[in-house]
Amino acid sequence: MINDNPDQVAKAKINPKLAGWFVGQVMKATGGKANPKSVNEIVFKKLNL
Repeated sequence: MINDNPDQVAKAKINPKLAGWFVGQVMKATGGKANPKSVNEIVFKKLNL
C-alpha cells in the first residue's frame, strides 16, 4: 500500500499527521479489526517518521 501511493508518502513526510490516511486504509481493508495503535506504529516505522 505504501509503495502504491508515493504522493501520500510525500505528503506524510511533510506533515506526519497525514500518515493517518494509511492507518485508515488498513482499517478499511481489515474491516476495522486491526489494532489502530499498532497499525499507526507500523505505518510510522515504514514511512521513517
